[in-house]
Amino acid sequence: MKNRIKKILQSAVEELTKAEKIPAMTDVNIQIEHTRDASHGDFASNIALINCKQVQLKPRDFAQLIVEHLPDTHFIKKTEIAGPGFINFHLSNIAQHGVVEEILDSGQLYGQTNIGNHKKLLIEFVSANPTGPLHVGHGRGAAIGASLANILSAVGFDVHKEYYVNDAGRQMDILATSIWLRYLQHRRENFPFPSNGYHGDYVLEIAADIEKKHGDAFHLSAEKIFTKDLPADENDGSGGDKEAHIDGLIEKAKELLGDSGYLCIHQHGLQHVLKGIKEDLANFNVTFEHWYSERRLFDVKAIEKTIEKLCSHTYEKDGNLWFDATSFGDEKDRVLVRKNGVPTYFASDIAYHFDKFERGTDKIIDIFGADHHGYIPRIKASMLALGIREEQFDFITVQFALLWRGDERVQMSTRSGSFVTLKDLCEEVGADAARFFYVMRKAEQHMDFDLKLAASQTNENPVYYIQYAHARICSVFNQLLEKKLDWDQKAGLEKIGLLLEPHEKNLVTCLAKYPEMLLSAARNYEPHLLAHYLRELANHFHSYYNAHQFLIDDAALRNARLSLAMACKIVLASGLGLLNVSAPNAM
Repeated sequence: MKNRIKKILQSAVEELTKAEKIPAMTDVNIQIEHTRDASHGDFASNIALINCKQVQLKPRDFAQLIVEHLPDTHFIKKTEIAGPGFINFHLSNIAQHGVVEEILDSGQLYGQTNIGNHKKLLIEFVSANPTGPLHVGHGRGAAIGASLANILSAVGFDVHKEYYVNDAGRQMDILATSIWLRYLQHRRENFPFPSNGYHGDYVLEIAADIEKKHGDAFHLSAEKIFTKDLPADENDGSGGDKEAHIDGLIEKAKELLGDSGYLCIHQHGLQHVLKGIKEDLANFNVTFEHWYSERRLFDVKAIEKTIEKLCSHTYEKDGNLWFDATSFGDEKDRVLVRKNGVPTYFASDIAYHFDKFERGTDKIIDIFGADHHGYIPRIKASMLALGIREEQFDFITVQFALLWRGDERVQMSTRSGSFVTLKDLCEEVGADAARFFYVMRKAEQHMDFDLKLAASQTNENPVYYIQYAHARICSVFNQLLEKKLDWDQKAGLEKIGLLLEPHEKNLVTCLAKYPEMLLSAARNYEPHLLAHYLRELANHFHSYYNAHQFLIDDAALRNARLSLAMACKIVLASGLGLLNVSAPNAM
């Protein structure tokens, strides 16, 4: 409808120019929005206010000329000039109700467009280190990332979802060493477990599994490991350094186990944790087209090749190789290769991001946790130095969610016995509620996640309220069959003009907003707009359902109301689907 109104406004301006009532305009800016107050019509345009200087007229005078030269249409019932020069449009009943036919004809494709023109987008999100199960902090990034990918696909982008597996760094070495030490303890070797090791129960499970499969193949006495040359831990009373202690243990593990033994434990731990992550995400209705291994960067020498491409923007200092990041907007220069010849994590990240473009991606979108906000300028700097244009990459930061159970804050600590994993969250409130609650707020906003509310089956629970609207519509059509009545869609559309009740008009108006909302959610990377829209649509339907009967004797009105209900069902299912939330037929 916005495009149709835009065309008649353009036509009016052209007629005014031909009649020489206004000078020729170089660029006509036409903006059209839904009105917030129904008494002001259905749509409003500020064309006269933002273009009046070009024609040297007062806004209201220009608006009056435009209104007088609008072509006659069947879809505009009335126009009026409001305030300083807004033009308000009141749609005819035929135009308002046309959205019902459009939805029934389009089905789940209603609202979808091709503004993306199949441009290739690569969205990377979650990408948690495979050193343990996903916790609830990862859940929000997963929900927002997957929902945004669906929305961008719906408006015509070719979206590729990717998880970057950090399987080649120090944290994986700490995990592998932790598993080996637990394996040794399982074989009754007695020593204090390092304070900086991984302490989760899953490490014990992996260690037990290794012993089951390999027996004593990796068994060494504690005396061979905890020698005098090993740096002290901080918890042994000697004022030791936990970082140096765990690094020393990593060196011991690699030395004593040899390449093959160490790699066996390393890979066993990686595959065990990664399998759990994939399962947890699948149960959370999140899937990826590609799981990209960091180790691949080393195998194909991508890091060395990328550093070579950056050579004109690097320099040596104190034995390290530095990237001149400040020349590209970063707050300070960054080390790429340490004096010992080992590339930094940053060097790996540059290579990975550049590889995304080397694979033919038009644009990348990274979804980071808020704690990675400071990392964005350095990634931007490196991409600019490599010749990537700034409009080719975007970053979204996701704030952490605080968990509450009613009025009580849930402490995120394994020691307190409170759950911390995404799996536990889904088991307590369900994947649907978890997904929906995570996307109810802007990614950049802190959010309070009320577990008690999310698990409840009440109208106060937004996802339950929306799903119940869909189930109610399904119930209406089930009752239709039970009463041996039928729904004639064609007859319903022919009599759609009978829907003149305020509840019906509100519902039709809300349905008409869906394409515009979807476009806005895609352009601004804001899936929370869809969550809010679905809640508004559900509210309008519940109000309608409570005020009026559907299965009435008047066949013409019955068919019309059922057509409207079916249109509502389609949009509810479509929107919930984009959020990867189910649309149940019964509740």
